[in-house]
Amino acid sequence: MMELAEAKQKFIDSWGTLGQEWGINRTMAQVHALLLVTPEALSTEEVMETLGISRGNANMTLRELMGWGLVDKQLKKGERREYFGQIKMFGT
Repeated sequence: MMELAEAKQKFIDSWGTLGQEWGINRTMAQVHALLLVTPEALSTEEVMETLGISRGNANMTLRELMGWGLVDKQLKKGERREYFGQIKMFGT
């Protein structure tokens, strides 16, 4: 299990580095990577905690990823919190 968590972190870090090389904000690429490797939708608080970023940075990044069509907002019944997940592509 530890290897899986380490592999996820390496992917997130690598995607952030690649994003920078492509001219994309490092944090934005890391948030996108986190959502790619997490099967369930995450709340803003979970994104903040996992990546160690501020609420403002998380909110701005998630909104921009939604604007690019890479992330969608999901609501869970009985919850006031918003959740965010990757948009499923190619019938997956």
